[in-house]
Amino acid sequence: MFQRKLTALDYHNPNGFDCKDETEFRNCIVWLEDQKIRHYKIEDRGNLRNIPSSEWPVAYQKYLQDVNCPFSAQERQEAIDWLLGLAVRYEYGDNVDKYKNCQPLSASNNSDKPVDPLLNLDSNSPDFKAGVTALANILNIQRHDDYLVMLKAIRILIQERLSPEAIAKASQTKEGLPVALDKHVLGFDTGDATLNEAAQILRLLHIEELRELQTRINEAIVAVQAIIADPKTDHRLGKVGR
Repeated sequence: MFQRKLTALDYHNPNGFDCKDETEFRNCIVWLEDQKIRHYKIEDRGNLRNIPSSEWPVAYQKYLQDVNCPFSAQERQEAIDWLLGLAVRYEYGDNVDKYKNCQPLSASNNSDKPVDPLLNLDSNSPDFKAGVTALANILNIQRHDDYLVMLKAIRILIQERLSPEAIAKASQTKEGLPVALDKHVLGFDTGDATLNEAAQILRLLHIEELRELQTRINEAIVAVQAIIADPKTDHRLGKVGR
């Protein structure tokens, strides 16, 4: 399950590691901190190194918080996978010259053929689930039981909010057009010219908000129609008429 990352980190038993084994799990966490991550100073690792202690889970939870892990101690597989990923990044950072010229096996065997990075994606693997969950937490996306649905939501958010085009569009200042208030009929008279102008401005702003609301309603209708028109939809579940 974690064999690839453990092998990359030169762990002594990458093939036989069992995160459900409490002692083996704790030893692996201590090994990662001592050998790879090194977030704490040596003198501050005492609580984490005290593997037999009944207070070790508390020290482990504090460690996850200190390294800004998005998972809690109860999410064991996701948390250790995240720590392994962090250790791999640090390992690469410490040995850039060693790894920078390495090529993936697929690239060396088929250098002239483009490789689809999603071709061998396993949506049921802990690595995939941990990565999607971490991204969802960073982007404040609500969790879903289907991790592919979460990944689709992440893609939509990145495309609409974080793409270079979206960022450039959001950074542009929107200049308004001058409006002649005397050409817009208010429909009532407050008896005060200043109040009449303020009421006209509020009405125009309200109309602008209604237009924006209508645009969003239209977008929602289009999205629903796209789902209804999906060939994968089972129309036998619905019924037309009485």
